[in-house]
Amino acid sequence: MAFTLEKTDAHSKARAGLLQTDHGAIQTPIFMPVGTAGTVKAVHQHELKKDVGAQIILGNTYHLYLRPGTHILQEAGGLHRFMGWDGPILTDSGGYQVFSLADRRKIKEAGATFSSHIDGSKHLFSPEVVMEIQRKIGADIIMAFDECTPYPCDEKYARNSMHLTHRWLDRCITHFDQTEPLYGHQQMLFPIVQGSVYPDLRKQSAEYIASKGAAGNAIGGLSVGEPAEDMYAMTELVCNILPADKPRYLMGVGTPVNLLECIALGIDMFDCVMPTRNARNGMLFTSEGIINIRNRKWRTDFSAIDPNSGLYTDQHHSKAYLAHLFMTGEMLGSQLASLHNLHFYLWLVKEARQHIIAGDFASWKAGMVPRLQNRL
Repeated sequence: MAFTLEKTDAHSKARAGLLQTDHGAIQTPIFMPVGTAGTVKAVHQHELKKDVGAQIILGNTYHLYLRPGTHILQEAGGLHRFMGWDGPILTDSGGYQVFSLADRRKIKEAGATFSSHIDGSKHLFSPEVVMEIQRKIGADIIMAFDECTPYPCDEKYARNSMHLTHRWLDRCITHFDQTEPLYGHQQMLFPIVQGSVYPDLRKQSAEYIASKGAAGNAIGGLSVGEPAEDMYAMTELVCNILPADKPRYLMGVGTPVNLLECIALGIDMFDCVMPTRNARNGMLFTSEGIINIRNRKWRTDFSAIDPNSGLYTDQHHSKAYLAHLFMTGEMLGSQLASLHNLHFYLWLVKEARQHIIAGDFASWKAGMVPRLQNRL
């Protein structure tokens, strides 16, 4: 596995790169569709490849551990075979899900104990357990177990949480180094920078993570309610410290504008549920702005959803047809909207990559950001 930095923009810190995995190469910057429980909601795997253009997707350790369970995934030969996806997969460690279970979990040095949101059963996630689960899932990129701090939180809590994340990281690395992949392909471990919105903590955490020499590095604990300006400031600070020859992954981000702003700061990889979750509620992201397809104005608009994106369904199904599907509660509405939004996100990062290589990313971004914010 290797990361090649192909081009850096002269007027920003945007980068174009190539990340090699045993399941294929990933051109960066890249957006990764979220397939929490072994499926990207409302989108078939062949559509992810053929129509969306996905190069890598996500699975989630917490959800896959609870259902279907690691024993079933291991019997199936890993998540790739279980879900019929032959491209790269990244798995989140479950740290964010443990964070979101604030009323049903306890965090100690040993790990996090929590009650399942499904049946209330008790479980322990320790760094070692999480590494073992991700070995059995078999993702190409696996994440270290961390504590994701809430926003807002005081400096003392953020500092203690950061140090706990660092100690857990050391245990993750030890267990990872002492075990082998199960399915004949290599896995790489990404540590996660924490520190909330405190610059000194983010700096300290980024330096600690950078010192580990991992194959890639992630930034966590952002896009959890803090102002966008704080997210950008923390991202820029961390990117200035993390090694330039390794991919940088900003977890859980974000809107199309967030993606472009953070690409300009040096981020290579993104994931977010926003394109599929918002699609199921009728929100479409386009190259001209944001559409709420439930609005009455679209019921007689027979134009393409987004003529600039090149997606087949955008050219052959009008806004009026999609509005009709949502008004009548047809499942195809959510499917087409999800397909569109995911394709748009992948189209956007592909365009960003092309402009980085061409040398005009900064001027292109300056023109795109206002358009993406339009409410149509």
